[in-house]
Amino acid sequence: SDGEANLAIVQNDVMHYAATGTDLFEAEGKYESFSSVCGMYDETVQLVTTNANIKSVKDLKGKTVCVGDAGSGTEFNAKQVLAAYGMSFDDITVNNASFGDSADSLKDGKIDAAFVVAGAPTTAVTDLSTAKPVYLVSLDDEHIDKLLAESPYYSKYVIPADTYGMDADATTVAVGAVVIVNDDVSEDAVYDFVSTIFENQDAITAQHAKGAELDLDYAASMTSVPYHPGAAKYYQEAGMLK
Repeated sequence: SDGEANLAIVQNDVMHYAATGTDLFEAEGKYESFSSVCGMYDETVQLVTTNANIKSVKDLKGKTVCVGDAGSGTEFNAKQVLAAYGMSFDDITVNNASFGDSADSLKDGKIDAAFVVAGAPTTAVTDLSTAKPVYLVSLDDEHIDKLLAESPYYSKYVIPADTYGMDADATTVAVGAVVIVNDDVSEDAVYDFVSTIFENQDAITAQHAKGAELDLDYAASMTSVPYHPGAAKYYQEAGMLK
């Protein structure tokens, strides 16, 4: 909105809150200067620890936990996960930091656990796993169902054990990573952006494993905020939108 960027990657739940002036944006009101471009991939809610005794969200009580940067989508997701278990920030010692800083703090034993909301594998967590054994705390089905009932932006997600060299898969929830764009960006520019992505998926995948997750159905499924005309044009040509 300040004109400092043309494009951004955001969580789909945060995008909705911004467009409707709710939750994270309740105090400042809704933003109407952006449109959606495409859904990219799942950002998983990863509850990371190096303490094998932390096996449940409830085990965080009394612990020092990084919940992402202050005011971030990660911090909001952390509040929602804790609330599903009948907990709040009052039950933990809150630490605010970036993913990289929280991984360093875990390595140095300064915190007990950290919430990381990002595509898995996440570089900061991968780097941590080379220094210490990493454990991802799973969410149980009862509380996952509670989260899904309260927010349509979550989906159940299983992180394979080999992602960080773990002993077992981790079950959690995910939100969608979505590209948004300022409305003043031209139709041609956004059309070229989307077409370049989906007509060069093999080349993208060769550079980053997340490229394999790119999918037109997923890209055109982020309907809580209207698509930019350039994106809508591409999806219409691809038979994804009427």
